[in-house]
Amino acid sequence: MLKEPVVATMLLLALIAFGEFISIKTRARVPMLLIVLVGYLVLLWIKVIPQDLVDNSTMSTVGGVLVAPLIVHMGTLIPMKIIRQQWRSVIIALLGVVISGVIILLVVSPIFGYDTAAAGVGPLTGGIIAYVVTSTKLKALGLTAIVAIPALVLSLQSLIGLPLSAFFLRKYATKLKANMGPIDKIAATIDPVIEEPARKSWIPDKYATQTILLFQLFIGGAIAVILGDVTGINYSIWALIIGLIGTLVGFYRDKMLERANSFGVAMLGVIFVVIPSMNSVTFSLFIHNLPAVLVILVVGSIGIILGGIIGGKLLGWDITKSIPVALTAMFGFPGDFLVSEEVSRSVGETKEEQEYLFKELLSPMIVGGFTTVTIASIVIASILMNTL
Repeated sequence: MLKEPVVATMLLLALIAFGEFISIKTRARVPMLLIVLVGYLVLLWIKVIPQDLVDNSTMSTVGGVLVAPLIVHMGTLIPMKIIRQQWRSVIIALLGVVISGVIILLVVSPIFGYDTAAAGVGPLTGGIIAYVVTSTKLKALGLTAIVAIPALVLSLQSLIGLPLSAFFLRKYATKLKANMGPIDKIAATIDPVIEEPARKSWIPDKYATQTILLFQLFIGGAIAVILGDVTGINYSIWALIIGLIGTLVGFYRDKMLERANSFGVAMLGVIFVVIPSMNSVTFSLFIHNLPAVLVILVVGSIGIILGGIIGGKLLGWDITKSIPVALTAMFGFPGDFLVSEEVSRSVGETKEEQEYLFKELLSPMIVGGFTTVTIASIVIASILMNTL
């Protein structure tokens, strides 16, 4: 029965749906991926499910095909006008990622080895795509003993990042509230939005169907894979560049997969790619790698906070604002949205105050998260994996 693709897929989707339910119930404090990966491991260890369950579903093949187009899509997520408006957020987020990565390599390598340190950097400072880049390379090199490290780092990072970010963001929001002045003057203190004329798309609206939009993404994905083979530079970097440049020149529209109503399916496919990487993780390997994971999380968090402090000092930001922007590397979207919403609601006493605080907190947090999770972490993971 478990050999049937539909049955195998249904069982795995049940696990993913349960993880999604827990994530929603806890307002993203417990990430879906943590529930999925740990749940899958436990079910494997107690022999409730077989190791070939994902293979039987055939969904990992679909997910593997979707990775490159999904990275191209990520390059279409951040409008250039927002990057220009929030350039300080971009710099602070990048400083946090770079300093964290350097400190992890310096501190963790002498204790647990360079391979272990490099395996944790990308997932700590990014999301699921950085994990896919890392785990795929580790498996290709036969380093299956440390595949659990990026998985655990990715699953646990938000449990540290979100509370820390909320702590500092609440302090900043309290300062904002104390200095906001009369409520009727609040609007005048908000930075004006930089307007930019809409760039004309190469594809007329009437032809921008779901099929054609997906075809465009697969063109970019295919070119990225070919360039990766020819140049030796990981295809994920090429895919990001293609997405960014393609959006800038008008070949791509913003949020391509969402426009094609395919983002949810693509993310599910990638999760199906992630799950089988746990097949080689025994209980003893899990316990063996846990100390390294905890050190990576602690040292990496310190590095990100240090990057936020340095960035804030250099750019004239209050460090209680710059630190949470840097910490978005550990959770990204929707965590950055949720923590901004929760802090503004808890600090603001009136609806007007809450709206003002939310607008002030959200933009830098969103841009910081997109900078780290969708761009910087993928580039860093790709570079480090090529050093192994």
